[in-house]
Amino acid sequence: MSDGRAMSGTHGAAGAEPPTDYVRLFRATPTPYAVLTPDLVVVDVNDALLAATGRIREELVGRDIFALFPVPADAPDPTGETNLRASLIRARDTGRPDAMPLQRYDLPDPDGGFVARWWSVVNVPVLDERGRTALLLHRTAEVTEVVEERARVEAERARDEELRHRVESVEVDLFARAQELRSALAAEALATRQLTTLADLAGQLAGCETVAELTEVVIDRGLAALGADGGAVAVRHGDDDLHLTLTDSLAGLDRQRYADLPLRGPLPASVAALRDETVLLPDRDTSLAWADAMADVLADTGLSRWAALPLRVGDRLLGSLTVGWRAPQPFPRHEVDLLAAFAAQCAQTLDRIRIHQAQRQTSETLQRSLLTEPVQRHGLSVAVRYHPAAEHEQVGGDWYDAFPAADGATTLVIGDVTGHDRRALAEMAEIRSTLRGLAYVLAASPAEILAGLERVLTGLRVSTLASAVVAHVWTPGQPGGPPSGDPGRARLRWCNAGHPPPVLVTPDGTARLLATDPHPLLGVRPVRPRRNHELPLDPGSTLVFYTDGLVERREDPLDQGLERLRSAAGRLAGVPVEEFCDALLAELVDVPSDDIALLVVRVAG
Repeated sequence: MSDGRAMSGTHGAAGAEPPTDYVRLFRATPTPYAVLTPDLVVVDVNDALLAATGRIREELVGRDIFALFPVPADAPDPTGETNLRASLIRARDTGRPDAMPLQRYDLPDPDGGFVARWWSVVNVPVLDERGRTALLLHRTAEVTEVVEERARVEAERARDEELRHRVESVEVDLFARAQELRSALAAEALATRQLTTLADLAGQLAGCETVAELTEVVIDRGLAALGADGGAVAVRHGDDDLHLTLTDSLAGLDRQRYADLPLRGPLPASVAALRDETVLLPDRDTSLAWADAMADVLADTGLSRWAALPLRVGDRLLGSLTVGWRAPQPFPRHEVDLLAAFAAQCAQTLDRIRIHQAQRQTSETLQRSLLTEPVQRHGLSVAVRYHPAAEHEQVGGDWYDAFPAADGATTLVIGDVTGHDRRALAEMAEIRSTLRGLAYVLAASPAEILAGLERVLTGLRVSTLASAVVAHVWTPGQPGGPPSGDPGRARLRWCNAGHPPPVLVTPDGTARLLATDPHPLLGVRPVRPRRNHELPLDPGSTLVFYTDGLVERREDPLDQGLERLRSAAGRLAGVPVEEFCDALLAELVDVPSDDIALLVVRVAG
């Protein structure tokens, strides 16, 4: 392997293409590889393996692989070396590739200890003319980040389960309070209606996703049983501020003026949120005596009777619930108890909303970090967009990719792993990185790349379903050139694994779906042969790759969504690709009910 001549192809005819420097190609391969003798001695390693292990080539070549990477004596999985040795021997003796399950194999660090690492390993025999194993190709891709992410997901699920138990505990407590109130006020028809409202409120709060929805449910629906005429939910922001969401019934209130209040201010909402106290102001005189600022509140709202209650979960103060009435009246004990029950339900829901919003923000940031910017290639303009679903956790399995192929083409990928959670995100990351490495190393057609990906997923026991389109685009002047046809025209070759068809827009605005015979999703067993499709591309042509969130609507057939996309893409022919993406999303998407990944490619014209 260290001899460049042994790795280079040659051509006998004059004028043939220059020989390929396979040593340089092997060294530049982005996935870690090592070449071993049948006795498991290292012959050569590529740069990616050196980067992953922190070694230099001179330390490794000519030495036994297990002497180079010993297993620590106190390793959590001491079978790592045994499993790897057995896999290498199987590949050597059977003459067939051997894919291992995920392995934990710790590496030594500069301080003399070991660092936990997880690996995806495939061992491939290289056979001589008589079919005997001459060398072993050892591919090892580090997947520590994916494994650790899965562990974090499981930990978060455990925390979510703990939160569910806490909510159930509060609901039991609320139910007990309701039962006590029912017994105390059984003779009063008004109390019966109030308790019924309290029971109904829990179910309505379960569907709240925003503080605005929470405020509407608690005050406009729940506290209407007490004759409430308006109110607000205040949420603490840091140590100094409250953000208020007011009900629509407070039409006369200057919303901008009261949208944010100082946490240490004089109004009841601030006092309840800061001091964990319930403030009861039964009439206008009491309200005016409470604070000078109440005069403006009474004048703006026309309400004279106020109650403000803290929103607390455990020992955490989240904010306050403020309720107002037009008519003055003392606060009887049973009404204060009912207000406290409303506030408890409101606090639990607010806590869930805030946790969910934080998770969504974290998940979206993680997903966007995985979807790297595409490489811009000679003769092509590429633009991408990712829009998370509004009703999920803003995380899922949609992805796009654009990168150079080994033969000079540009590889384009759009895909969608089933699911809308962090598990789908982890599986997407694994499939995307594996497909990238395979596409570059194999230097094969899209159909062969997808077939190789399925073999890897099967060998690694990755059980998931995904759709994908893999395409190659050649443009005039690129190394290697188009595979066939007019060398002066760009050319597209693609394979579709159960994904919505791409759209081709010609420079004159003619748009058509590149629909082909249906191929099964990735992960469907048994695997069926896949076929490539090919066509020339005129200068100025636009290719649109997308995931199903762009075209699917619950109320419409899929054909209608595809037709809307085709028509809109045709009208945008010639618009620069960045503006093309934004205009297409603006026309087709209002509030996305599913994740959307979009990849638009324009051939220079």
